[in-house]
Amino acid sequence: MYRDPVQSFQPEHQVPASLRPLRVGMIGIGTVGAGTFRVLRRNQADIVARTGRGIEIVIVAARQLGRAAEIVGDTGVTLTDDPLLVATHPGIDVVVEVAGGTGPARDWVLAAIAHGKHVVTANKALLAVHGAEILDAARRRGVAVAYEGAVAVSIPIVKALREGLAANRIEWVAGIINGTSNFILSRMRDEALDFDTALAQAQALGYAEADPAFDVEGTDAGHKLSLLAANAFGMPIRFADAQVEGITGLSRLDVACAEQLGYRVKLLGIARRQAHGVELRVQPALLPATHLLAQVHGSMNGVMVKGDAAGITMYYGAGAGSEQTASAVIADLVDIARLDCTRAAQRVPHLGFQAHAVRDLPVLPRADVCGAHYLRIPVADAGQAEAMANWLAARQVPVRRVALADAQPGIGPQVLVLTETVVQADLDQAVQALHAHPALAGRVTTLRVEDWMA
Repeated sequence: MYRDPVQSFQPEHQVPASLRPLRVGMIGIGTVGAGTFRVLRRNQADIVARTGRGIEIVIVAARQLGRAAEIVGDTGVTLTDDPLLVATHPGIDVVVEVAGGTGPARDWVLAAIAHGKHVVTANKALLAVHGAEILDAARRRGVAVAYEGAVAVSIPIVKALREGLAANRIEWVAGIINGTSNFILSRMRDEALDFDTALAQAQALGYAEADPAFDVEGTDAGHKLSLLAANAFGMPIRFADAQVEGITGLSRLDVACAEQLGYRVKLLGIARRQAHGVELRVQPALLPATHLLAQVHGSMNGVMVKGDAAGITMYYGAGAGSEQTASAVIADLVDIARLDCTRAAQRVPHLGFQAHAVRDLPVLPRADVCGAHYLRIPVADAGQAEAMANWLAARQVPVRRVALADAQPGIGPQVLVLTETVVQADLDQAVQALHAHPALAGRVTTLRVEDWMA
């Protein structure tokens, strides 16, 4: 039943803020919002025991009030179709934004901050595009912005970076942070499927949207990586500067060739501190088959962090899901409930610090990034393998290993090359020149090789 959102609120002036329940307004009650509501109701006793106070949803904004009423039932929660009313409601402490999008959501979040509300969001796109503006507004207003659910769903990676690894100088963060792409790559490897067939399976099972571009083109992982890098290094959110490449052009032949060489192909997000800048890139890459991240299959996510004191730590968990995301959203609410009286910059995982040594470093352009590479070179004659390796070495591309791909029906000879570390610009120049070589029988495929994460 619809209730007037202002008239139904009864202020509790006599109860100290630290003792009464944390009062929450939620914008959106779709997959994540409904999961958040269910988990809060189901586990309220445990939450109170761990937090010292309850967490109570007071008001919810929804596009479909009828569906929202079915979810909240007879719990006394006020329903409205006006998100701004939630953002400015006088009877709430925190606004949970789980509606998605970047335009209206920005306005709702900024309105909440202007009215002194803390904000919890699982909206990675919002923060990747408008995060600098939102976090600056929060710092000036003295409220917190928390977004654990926007990065790696059930994996508490923001908390790990901000709290568990707080004593460390973070050297790099790398991981599989898009469950849809990882599911597709797992099927391409396990069942020798092409990309389109694996994508169709992912859509049929609900792992991919009808329009999967956001996931398979790397945008989703790029958003998450920009947030990881900001927390790891204290740098601004720099999604616009990230190198983002998806898996749409990946061939099952390259997945099979990687296996032949002892590698697996994964879509990796990598943020790595260098002397003159920060690498910030999302790319399909070869990982040694024995590497821990190579064991992350299906829709699962995995993130590794290298700190100067802790060394390498790894975090693994579900990359999608209603209650999985709700777990992270509620963890942020618990942080706010516990620490509501401390300084805003220290309350919850949000970018309250800026490490000057990193803040002023640029994101390295693609041409300047160094690394090893895989090349698949179609040739007319299988006897050209050694000649191809020598040709590349003569053009400042040192070769670590050369092999012929196992024969496959309907596919001509393929020379497989693993390079040593090379500057990307030098590799690009050599590959461009290689396309004019008379022995070539098709386009050269290149992928990164990430075997340095140990």
